[in-house]
Amino acid sequence: MYDRFFQSFGFECPLPQHLKRTILSGFPRYNLMVDAHFLAEMCAGILVAVTDYDRIEGRLMLDVARGGERSVGMGGRQFVTKEGEIVLRDEKDIICVLCQGADEKTRVEDDTQNVLFYSYAVSGVDGTYLKEGLTVAAETMVQFGGGTIKGLEVFVNGSV
Repeated sequence: MYDRFFQSFGFECPLPQHLKRTILSGFPRYNLMVDAHFLAEMCAGILVAVTDYDRIEGRLMLDVARGGERSVGMGGRQFVTKEGEIVLRDEKDIICVLCQGADEKTRVEDDTQNVLFYSYAVSGVDGTYLKEGLTVAAETMVQFGGGTIKGLEVFVNGSV
């Protein structure tokens, strides 16, 4: 289902590559936050992102991009949105373009204290998979990194 959605914008869904890399090379080890995000993807079969919550500027808004909007992705990659792409914005910048990736500004680092795991469902992906994946990520962080879960919510069909 993600494949069709990504292809409709001319991109390849990263989930199959994540799974293939894990099968061929073993589970990647970066840091607990990124590892929890990959674990959630593998367990629930959904796309999950992790971001440094303290680097988010203001409120978050899920939005539909206008064509030609620009943002800086992880590693300095330049993203240019296509009309109708799903984006997550804070009050200053796009922090994730669903079909292209997350931004550099909110990238988790070793000194990150507060994280936000989030996921997108596309048509045909049931919200229970989102809840399952996000729960795996959050509980992995609590079990191996300490801290607490401040909330775990799934919004369906534009509900808030």
